[in-house]
Amino acid sequence: MPSDLSAFAPLMIQTIFIIMTFCTLGGAMGVVSSRSLFHSALYLILSLFGVAGYYVLLSAGFLAVIQLMVYIGAIAILILFAIMFSRGTAMDEKHEGQANQQWWISLPIVMVMFLSLIGVLGSVKWPIQESAPAVDMVQNLGVAFLSSYLIPFEVVSVLLSVALIGAVMLAREETSKEMK
Repeated sequence: MPSDLSAFAPLMIQTIFIIMTFCTLGGAMGVVSSRSLFHSALYLILSLFGVAGYYVLLSAGFLAVIQLMVYIGAIAILILFAIMFSRGTAMDEKHEGQANQQWWISLPIVMVMFLSLIGVLGSVKWPIQESAPAVDMVQNLGVAFLSSYLIPFEVVSVLLSVALIGAVMLAREETSKEMK
């Protein structure tokens, strides 16, 4: 076994990239194909997690953390709260479903656009930058976030926790024991 593991790094990065691609594209397909609104929101979280993985592979750790905190931690959870609060988790049996009967009209348009995009991406000479991203800005932002902005951060976290508990209490249905 070689002592230098740097030879395996490109293979590992490519494997992680493929896994993140399956997360992103699989989640996106789940969003548009799921019949349940709740499951679509969960697939959205999976897709956004894949995008955060791309940021990690691009050495943009700060963007990955922001992706996790803002998009997955706030936006997607807010969507789940809205679904729970509106009780829109299940479709009625009498509805046909959400499949569009005219999908065949958009299929050729989508295929032409996809092939055009592949052609453009293949013809562009993409620049490669060898330098690492600046760490000072991220480090200064982290220090400011955990020193002078610590109290507003904690107030927002408590407020979101109270909103979570309130949304669960409002969304849950009363059982027969609670009605007596």
